[in-house]
Amino acid sequence: MDDSRTVEPATGLDTKIEVRGFNFYYRDFQALIDLTLPINKHQITALIGPSGCGKSTFLRSLNRMNDTIAHTRAEGEVLLDGENIYAPDVDVTELRQRVGMVFQRPNPFPQSIFNNVAFGPRVLGIARNGKALNDIVEESLKRAALWDEVKQRLDDNALNLNPGQQQRLCIARAIAVKPEVILMDEPCSALDHVATFHVESLMRYLSNDYTIVIVTHNMQQAARVSHWTGFFWLGRLVEFRQTGELFRSPREELTEAYITGRRG
Repeated sequence: MDDSRTVEPATGLDTKIEVRGFNFYYRDFQALIDLTLPINKHQITALIGPSGCGKSTFLRSLNRMNDTIAHTRAEGEVLLDGENIYAPDVDVTELRQRVGMVFQRPNPFPQSIFNNVAFGPRVLGIARNGKALNDIVEESLKRAALWDEVKQRLDDNALNLNPGQQQRLCIARAIAVKPEVILMDEPCSALDHVATFHVESLMRYLSNDYTIVIVTHNMQQAARVSHWTGFFWLGRLVEFRQTGELFRSPREELTEAYITGRRG
């Protein structure tokens, strides 16, 4: 593959995260190659591409979750509000509060619904008293479109919720610590169609207040929910444009081949 790529600038939008010449390595294997792109404030950015192309590695790079993996290293810059998150003096705990993560499969703690949402605010000391904590839990569950379904059983074990409810609970848990960015790695892959609809609707609602980046293998989902889409191939960003334009008239031949099913 040649190194041609299309990265469309976000004219008139605020950039929340700016990625500049970013490379990532697992030992000697280069998983991400010279990535440069904007992630725009209060927009949903979808990352698409075949398995193994670097989407999830890139997503985890945005809050340094890859730091937990031995023998990895990053080069280049990831600027969050203009500050490089890979600078040596960055507080990674604070970074992960600002840039939250929702994983592929719902992973509620084996505790009550209330304690799942209250966990982060308690650990970080966000809630000053019991009433403040109660308010945070209620507001987070409301924002996650789950409050009406669970408000009478907050003491129930979260593992008793159905998978769609569990994923929305994980979203509530993520937003309870007041992040600015939410990363979602295949958030609907383990859900049925009804639960997927709820989570997709929730993503669009949350983008009014949060910057959201999702990894998805479902191109229809990317087209439905995202404002911007980046197409990855073998660790490179081939094309990054407004979602409608990328799907209607891709500029790169490889992008067109992938979204029409001729490559993948």
